[in-house]
Order: sequence, then C-alpha cells, then structure tokens
Amino acid sequence: MSSDKNVKTIQVQPVIMAGGSGTRLWPLSRAGYPKQFLVLSGNESLFQQAARRLADLGAADIATTAPLIVGNEEHRFLLLDQLRETGIEPGAALLEPCGRNTAPAVTLAALAAVEGGDDPVLVVTPADQTLTDPAAFKAAMQQAVREAAGGAIVILGIKPERPETGYGYIRAEADGSGLKVAAFVEKPDAATAQKYLDSGDYSWNAGMFVLRASTWLAALGQFRPDILEATRAAWTARSTDAKFIRPGKAQFAAVPSESIDYAVMERCPGSAFLLRMVSLSAGWNDLGAWEAVWLVADKDAEGNASVGDAIVKQSRNTFVHATSRLVSVVGLEDVVVVETPDAVLVTDRSRSQEVKAIVGQLHAQNRGELDLPRKVHRPWGWYDSIDHGERFQVKRIMVKPGASLSLQMHHHRAEHWIVVSGTAEVTNGDQILLISENQSTYIPLGQKHRLRNPGKVPLEIIEVQSGTYLGEDDIVRFDDTYGRS
Repeated sequence: MSSDKNVKTIQVQPVIMAGGSGTRLWPLSRAGYPKQFLVLSGNESLFQQAARRLADLGAADIATTAPLIVGNEEHRFLLLDQLRETGIEPGAALLEPCGRNTAPAVTLAALAAVEGGDDPVLVVTPADQTLTDPAAFKAAMQQAVREAAGGAIVILGIKPERPETGYGYIRAEADGSGLKVAAFVEKPDAATAQKYLDSGDYSWNAGMFVLRASTWLAALGQFRPDILEATRAAWTARSTDAKFIRPGKAQFAAVPSESIDYAVMERCPGSAFLLRMVSLSAGWNDLGAWEAVWLVADKDAEGNASVGDAIVKQSRNTFVHATSRLVSVVGLEDVVVVETPDAVLVTDRSRSQEVKAIVGQLHAQNRGELDLPRKVHRPWGWYDSIDHGERFQVKRIMVKPGASLSLQMHHHRAEHWIVVSGTAEVTNGDQILLISENQSTYIPLGQKHRLRNPGKVPLEIIEVQSGTYLGEDDIVRFDDTYGRS
C-alpha cells in the first residue's frame, strides 16, 4: 500500500488456468500429469513459473492477492504441492469435475472474486507458458491492469517471430496512447500466417486476459448468457473443503463448453465493450508442441538440443529428451525423439503439432499410455511401476515424511513390502508394526492394511503384487486422509 493517500490502489486477483491436458507434448505430458506440472524450461514447472510471475505484479497503486487456481479435480494435490514448493499459498483451488474449456473456468474465478462484494481486476493466465524476461512481463501486465481498472478488456499480444500456424492472431490499431483490437483471427494456414507476419499488423494471441470481474460477467451475460447462468448454477451448488472449492458436479457438466475467445473476445470489436491490446515482448512461448520446446532449449553449434542421457552425432536442429535410459541418434535433421519408460515418440520437428493424432488413437484403443506415466504422483508421495507380467507387478513406492496411504484392502491380490530406506509403520489386519530397512512383511489377499511414514525422511519400499487382477481400481478404501472415495 502506498503512503500517498491520493493514490487509489487497484486490487488485483491473479487467476491461473491449470486444467489443460497438453496432449501435443505426449508422451511426457499425460492426462494424469499434464505439461503444466512438468519442468520443460528452467528449474521449475510451468505452473510454478506462472505462480511466481503473478505474485510479483505489485506496485504503489497495485495490490495483488493470493492466486485463484482453476484446475482439474484429479490434479488437486499436484496443484497444492507444487504451489507450496514455491512458498505461495493459493486463495482457493476451484476444481472442475469435468473440462468445459476456458470461458466457464474464468467465470468460476469471477464469481469467486465478487463473492465478498469486491470487484478486483482479474489477471488471467494459462499455467503452461514460459517467459525469459520477467521484468518486461511485469511492466506490460501493470500497464494492462491500469487500463482494465478503467473498464477495458485487455489482451496481451506477442509480436510474431515466424509464420506460426498453431496460434490465434490479433489485429490491433493505434487508438490514442494505446492499441484497440480490431479483429481476432483463428489459427491460419501456413500461407496466411506468412501474410500476417509480412504485414506487421498482427500479433499472436498470448491467451492472457486482464479485466474486472464485473466486466467479464457483464460481457458473458450479453454474448453467452447460457454459459453464465449454467456456471452460476454450478457455483451456487458448490461445496468447500479447506482450500478446495468444488462447483456442483451435475450442474457443471451441463455448462456449454466454450473458449474465452469464442464466447466473448471475438464478439467485443464493434460492441459496447472496449477491447484493448498491450504488446508483450518478454521471450514468450506457450510450449504447445515439441518444436516450441526445442525453440527455447539451449542448443549446440548444429542447433541440436537434448535433455537427459543423450548422445547426438552428425545431426542438425534435432531435439532429444531421454527420461530413463541412454538415447543415441546419428544422422538426423529436424527430428524430435522423446523417450519415457513406457513410450517413445519420433516425429519430424515441423509436424510435432500432429502428435495429437497419436493421442487420439491411444484414446480410441483405450490404452493406458494415454493417462498415466509409469511414475505416478499421489498426495502421499509417488509410485513407479518398474516391472509387471502375468499375475505379478513390482512397484517402487516413496511415502513423504508424516504421510500415509489409505486404510484399504484388495479383492484380487496379495502384497509383499520390503523397506529400502526409512521406517514404515504398517497396519496389517489387527497388528500395527514398525519395519526398518531390509525388513519385510506380507499382506494377504483381503486383509485390511495401511502404510505410513512416521519418520522425518522419505520412506522407500519395494512392493511385489501377486494375484489374478492387479488394476488400480481393485482398492476398497475404509479411511483416507485425502478424502478419496
């Protein structure tokens, strides 16, 4: 807060949209662990980077509150864990029971923001972008906040660097001291994108929006009242559990699915709503496909970039991402190779947008490689399915200090637990025992059991399952710290 009493402070409510699936970055990005939670640039996940950027918007006339996160119910613990690693506490996590695109997501945030009678400026950003110049981002966003405080709807535009067909475009015109949006253009073909680039009149749509909560609700009410009323009904039927706010499940499922652009932004030019653009020059990239990841990566003299244990020889402009083993390539040009423990992708770099076709086929075949990686994160830690075969499966399990799995039983499998490091507190039927390193226990089929880490260091065990069915849905939970059914 400024000491100057004549300066009116603008209240800003950051909103991070974290519900995307990132299908074009398969096989690293999965439905159960999408790209916004991955470390693809820098040392933090894209979601964590977004949270840090929005926490640093304050000025003498701008006060920023704790962020609202709009995300998927299935990712709720990932959201909180990753935020807390940055030291940022969310204002709330608004959990969508199903995906309904970005317009309903922003509407949930706007309804939450005005709940106490306030009308803050919403700064809405996706959770899956990266920037190289935080200071330039801050300056542009502060300008956008000040324009939005006066009632404008402000969108961030990026000067095009290439004829990109994967982005939407904005045509803006000079208007006094700023830029007024004249038109939106959807993702063009290559020839049209080149024309836009050559003309110099177009900007990439960064997918960041700044506007008062009341302005969004008014605009949506004019252009898409069906979305507003359906989302309002879901908000009215919400339930609250600590930081988690869940809109009514049945009501939210009935909300029409639509993007911010289609629902409101493209309808604003020529209407009573003033739509302005602030140019952003901050090394922006939305990492929407593997080519975009290659663009921001450090490269050698031949334009090659690699992550992990990779050897690249006699190749040019190639990207290799190795997750679990050595990956070697020779004589490649403009190729992407991505290795994970359970899937490998090889694609022409310029066609990496088409990875979504592979994801579509995986979905049609109901294959497990679509949803979860081999290493699966849970609120208590993680497990890595290191081997499996007929009637057996082997997992490596890590439990955080003080955390525990649910009290549960299985109808179709028995389990052997061997402690690798740390100390395990094991509930095995009526017994509760402590197991140290190199000790083991056996959980018979049908026995109630629980694993807890009573120590101050991570607990690691090897779990060997045996039985007629080993699926993750063979779990009957009797008690769970994390509210899972």
